[in-house]
Amino acid sequence: MGPLWYRAAHTDTAYGLFKVKMSLNSSTFLNQESHQKLKRNFECLKNSQQTTSSLQDNPLQNLQLASWEVLEKAQKNGRSKCPRCGSSRMFYCYSCYVPVETVPTKEIPVVKLPLKIDIIKHPNETDGKSTAVHAKLVAPEDVTIYTYPCIPEYEEKRHEIALIFPGPNSISVKDIILHLPKNVEKNVSCGNDDDSSAEPFLKKAKIETKEDRNLIEYKSNSRSEDTVLKKVIFIDSTWNQTNKIITDERLQGLLQIELKTRKTCFWRHQKGKPDTYLSTIEAIYYFLVDYHQEVLKESYKGQYDNLLFFFSFMYTLIKNAKNSAGKE
Repeated sequence: MGPLWYRAAHTDTAYGLFKVKMSLNSSTFLNQESHQKLKRNFECLKNSQQTTSSLQDNPLQNLQLASWEVLEKAQKNGRSKCPRCGSSRMFYCYSCYVPVETVPTKEIPVVKLPLKIDIIKHPNETDGKSTAVHAKLVAPEDVTIYTYPCIPEYEEKRHEIALIFPGPNSISVKDIILHLPKNVEKNVSCGNDDDSSAEPFLKKAKIETKEDRNLIEYKSNSRSEDTVLKKVIFIDSTWNQTNKIITDERLQGLLQIELKTRKTCFWRHQKGKPDTYLSTIEAIYYFLVDYHQEVLKESYKGQYDNLLFFFSFMYTLIKNAKNSAGKE
């Protein structure tokens, strides 16, 4: 055996080497663990991006829709007669606003809307290309379609009607609750020299709260007929043709609303226009979703998804056909 000091030094050296080895092993282990963690994070990010990409490719895929079985059968059978005018159509008659004979009305979903909708169609708008009829088919009790210039006079009930159209004076859906009550109060006071007609509403508001901020909150949460819209107007036209309708004196002075920016899925996209220009049925659907959440203050659970029943089916058909043909 060597000297004691040598054995001690040797032991210290061995222990040092052992520590270095353990340190290296520990470092390697940590690096591997870190690598695995990064890999997992990358996979999560990749999956998230794929999901986002998938939703962007088909934002309609998560809609809560009725079964398409009736439409799939009708597609296989081909064109059928309109029960009213006898014209040969696919799925529905765009002139009479009814399903064809091979699409039983009882198998079409019915959507109940929180307000009435008037659609003003430009006379040069091609009936067969318009999506306005989709709204009439699934919400026949709440949707009326007019062909310009044959439209109603809205002046007497101007305070409870809004027009969906972008412009310098347009407001967002969430701001309806701030503007509509003012219109109601103004209409009541101007329509009658006796202010007593406005008295019950004002007193009720004072009972609920004394501060302006709480008054606004009260009005926004109220489901009374005085504090919600009763009718909304949509224009069914190409953007180049809207000026003639939007400048009509019968539509002047209406509360004007602009929708949030959303991308269209319409397969007949207008050339030279951004993809934020929605089809009529898309505009109706997105407005109602926003209105339900921002004005009625209720959680959205797909109540209006079937407004896109026909639209989403046709979108899927066309998308699949393009993919089969090798087109983007």
